[in-house]
Amino acid sequence: MRFLALLFVCGLVHTASADPLPNTKPLTTEGDLAKQMVDGIHKYLDRELEAAQKKQGGTKPDRERLKHILGVVDPRVPPNLEYVSGPDKPSLLAEREGCKIHAVRWAVLNGVDAEGLLIEPKEKPKANLVAIPHAGQSPEEVAGLAKGDDFGFRCAHYGCRVLIPTLIDRDDKYSGNARLGRRTNIPHREFIHRMAYEMGRTLTGYEVQKVLAAVDWFEKQDAKLKMGVLGYGEGRFIARYAGAIDERIAVTDIQQEIVRTFDPKLIDQPIDRNVWDLVSASRSLTADGYFAGRSLTGYNGALEPTWPGPRMGQGLFHAAPGKLVGIEADPGHPLRNDRKKFVEYNVFLPLLKLGPQPTIDLAPTEINLDHVEPRHKRQFDQLAAFTQNLWRLSEPVRKDYWKKADASSPEKWEQSCEPYRNYFHEEAIGKLPEPTMPLNPRSRPIYDTPKWTGHEVMLDVYDDVFAYGIVLLPKDLKPGEKRPVVVCQHGLEGRPTDVCNPKERTKYYNSFAAQLADRGYIVFAPQNPYIGDTHFRQIMRKANPLKLSLFSFIIRQHQRIIDWLETQPNVDPKRIAFYGLSYGGKTAMRVPAVEKRYCLSICSGDFNEWIGKIVSTELPMSYMFTKEYDMLEFNLGHTYNYAEMANLIAPRPFMVERGHDDGVGIDEMIAYEFAKVRYLYENRLKIGDRTELEFFVGGHEIHGKGTFAFLDRHLKWTPK
Repeated sequence: MRFLALLFVCGLVHTASADPLPNTKPLTTEGDLAKQMVDGIHKYLDRELEAAQKKQGGTKPDRERLKHILGVVDPRVPPNLEYVSGPDKPSLLAEREGCKIHAVRWAVLNGVDAEGLLIEPKEKPKANLVAIPHAGQSPEEVAGLAKGDDFGFRCAHYGCRVLIPTLIDRDDKYSGNARLGRRTNIPHREFIHRMAYEMGRTLTGYEVQKVLAAVDWFEKQDAKLKMGVLGYGEGRFIARYAGAIDERIAVTDIQQEIVRTFDPKLIDQPIDRNVWDLVSASRSLTADGYFAGRSLTGYNGALEPTWPGPRMGQGLFHAAPGKLVGIEADPGHPLRNDRKKFVEYNVFLPLLKLGPQPTIDLAPTEINLDHVEPRHKRQFDQLAAFTQNLWRLSEPVRKDYWKKADASSPEKWEQSCEPYRNYFHEEAIGKLPEPTMPLNPRSRPIYDTPKWTGHEVMLDVYDDVFAYGIVLLPKDLKPGEKRPVVVCQHGLEGRPTDVCNPKERTKYYNSFAAQLADRGYIVFAPQNPYIGDTHFRQIMRKANPLKLSLFSFIIRQHQRIIDWLETQPNVDPKRIAFYGLSYGGKTAMRVPAVEKRYCLSICSGDFNEWIGKIVSTELPMSYMFTKEYDMLEFNLGHTYNYAEMANLIAPRPFMVERGHDDGVGIDEMIAYEFAKVRYLYENRLKIGDRTELEFFVGGHEIHGKGTFAFLDRHLKWTPK
């Protein structure tokens, strides 16, 4: 071992050559390694999604889990339906073929109603039905009061009592904040989805709740009548989940291809259809799974509406990509111009024991539709307000979640945090299997300075997935000497060279890795895969249905980096620290929370009241107004804000670096969230010297003053 150490050191004291580091193969991969890293992760996920399509059944229905991932978790209020009328507008909008059509609203959640139409058949109801429109399709169209597919009225014509809810559409009129001057092109459905997802809810789940509240009311009227849900487009998705969750629903209309297994096309569709861990849940969405003993109908997914994607232009680029491709993309499709066959009520109604029904041809009874837009705005505002309130009330929920953590000593704290750490890794981040393939290290020189040399290093993680970075090695290392390591992490769209450049103080980063190497530290600067804009962000769309995220891969990459560092003869494995800026600061909160071999963590330019930054529509720096949809992490709001992530880092040293003018947040929010960290370290664990918040005059950048002193103190290092 001494011989290997000597070889290692000898390789450092010479000027850089084409030789790799000792015990590594030559790194010969050319091209943009960052892009290749992102490409490799996509290939991994593509294989997993393809494999998921081949798995059908094999899991028992778990309605509680399905409700959890959809966010159907809030208690519904007692069933109540009201007729909506005004001074000059009665609730009875029209009467067709003896059926009466009323404007109604029914209670759903505290502060949330469903609004739409009730169609009462001309005779005593023979069955109850929720007819669910597509997003942007008005209940009036479904009821035959406007041009379109009047499948709701047709069902009422044959004896069903029908409720038709309003769904949130994909316009973007309300997606912003006029007071803050923030305007976006984020569709309404995505706008609600973003804030809801972070709080453990989904827009789909909210609309399922509206359907189930209708079922509650129907049951209150006559529990003996059969219950059905029938939908078109988005309505068919809502019908699928409502029928799976609630066994009172006897007949469900649903796309058969999605019943059979997970639909891989979902990752290219609007992001509001994104569901965490959907692949696992979909294996039981079968006729003998969630729907066992009940009736299903539906037909090919080609009978879907189209949507070209978010509105573009005028400097608006905030929305996630996604579109709907239906039969209108196929001019030769036999049903292209026959909207009345989009919803096959002739197949559906006999399952409600109404017998086969002939096709009828009725012209719509058109009415004034001035009330449609205000109704939709009320529905949008209610869901936004409900979700914003979830954020405002989330802190006591997190406190209750953390009540089993034992702060009687640092040792007991760390031990009692293990279940929280496991949950964070598995349910918030998503846990990939342990890498089993050899590290297969490859390297090549990149820098040679008077004090240190730099080598690019590549390590294998999984097939097509690798870790990559630059290691900086002081030239004065002695055989057998053990030095601390600082892992220096770049931010969004960054590269290791941004933090390592020895020739200039780089923008934002001030070449802090090079500065630390000048002080005698061994440094490793990893490439993280948040580079390539939409290309990397779409990893989230492929990963989330598999119960994974971008950080599922980043954690394993860092694990492999530490594995390799621990094999190096001059590395002290107990003194490997983490320091990251911006998205690297986001990494500083998540990776050390899981990977305990990082002996301390420094978060620069990112620490925040994180849940508010994701969810709030009242903060100008909120991600609700930007294109960073990759930031979403399911239900983080009720489990792990940044203070709770710091809980997982404790009792190891933890520091925050904050420029007063850094636009990622405001001083008050950062100080408020850090006060909870300080309270844990100083008051509960009695280790106040292990945590620090440094404010400095400046912006979004590495300051490198208090943080360098923090590293020196806790890594027990005297700079050279």
